[in-house]
Amino acid sequence: MAQVSDKVMVELRNVDKFYGANKVVKNLNLQIREGEFLTMLGPSGCGKTTTLRMIAGFEAVTSGAVIIEGEDVGNKAPYQRNVNTVFQNYALFPHMNIYDNIAFGLTEKKVKKEEIRQRVGEMLSLVQMDGYEKRMPSQLSGGQKQRVAIARALVNRPKVLLLDEPLGALDLKLRKQMQVELKHLQRQLGITFVYVTHDQEESLTMSDRIAVMNSGILEQIGPPDKIYNQPATKFVADFIGESNIFEASVGSVDGDNLNVIFETGSAEVSAAGFSHDEMVYISVRPEKLKCSAAVVPGFNIRGTVKEHIYVGSIIKTIIELPNGQELKMSLLAGTPLISPGEVVWVYWEKDSTVVLHTHEETLYNLIEQVPKIEVSV
Repeated sequence: MAQVSDKVMVELRNVDKFYGANKVVKNLNLQIREGEFLTMLGPSGCGKTTTLRMIAGFEAVTSGAVIIEGEDVGNKAPYQRNVNTVFQNYALFPHMNIYDNIAFGLTEKKVKKEEIRQRVGEMLSLVQMDGYEKRMPSQLSGGQKQRVAIARALVNRPKVLLLDEPLGALDLKLRKQMQVELKHLQRQLGITFVYVTHDQEESLTMSDRIAVMNSGILEQIGPPDKIYNQPATKFVADFIGESNIFEASVGSVDGDNLNVIFETGSAEVSAAGFSHDEMVYISVRPEKLKCSAAVVPGFNIRGTVKEHIYVGSIIKTIIELPNGQELKMSLLAGTPLISPGEVVWVYWEKDSTVVLHTHEETLYNLIEQVPKIEVSV
């Protein structure tokens, strides 16, 4: 099974993409390694698909460089780049059978028929579609069409496979099955996968690293566990999974121990690099949140149990604070529950807190709002 190497397969250097005054991608710097499964994650309109299309050659960069295997490919057409793309709508040729769909790229390249037969056969076996060669796309299910689309891309033996929300049209059960199959396939082949999705769970399940994008900016990149447990910004903390986020100020600092003050109370947390009176965001995951009938030392956050929501093996408890903010707490099914309407005191382990600076976000927004002044010389 292939491993991720240190070799950089795809690099984006200072890439900008503008449509008139609309800044879709802003100064993006990214390195993707050989054999890596990298997911570009973010909400609609964040620039992730545009970035994928710039790598593929379907969109030109406004400025900066797209480099594949050490070569600047800015002037190369899509078919001249050693990449292939799998789209959400599969883009299979409806008038061709499955064999001809998969063989299309090889046929266009004038590859010998015997080699085409061999490589198409290998791909059909790889995606578990043996025996489907003579079927038409209209005779296949959504999952089968997706397998054929992947086989058609892989038969050309690209160094990089680009996947633009390829599972978005599938139902939930099939999508989860295909996630596992895609990850296994990528590991088996050792090909670099660049995968675009807005589904946080999908990205956490499949990726070696996740690049989180927001409004054209790369907010954070790292392994799934780090993205989830150590978000670098408020956006990442809020977008990846669920999180309880407080706006707070630092009341006192004693080494790595901070006393933070909220509108609705205070807490003792553990974090380094913060100063007295600094405004911060406090992020606590629902599974880390706890509550008690009595005040817990170091915490002074009072709330009222509003409701319990059953989600299979998990129960989500909603706790409402005096200012109307609702906190989410996750409990295993079967855990004794506090009745709605009861007053509780909220707390968590000190090292379960993520403390985030606020000034970088504020400063960036201010810079973006400053009108540009043209100076004539």
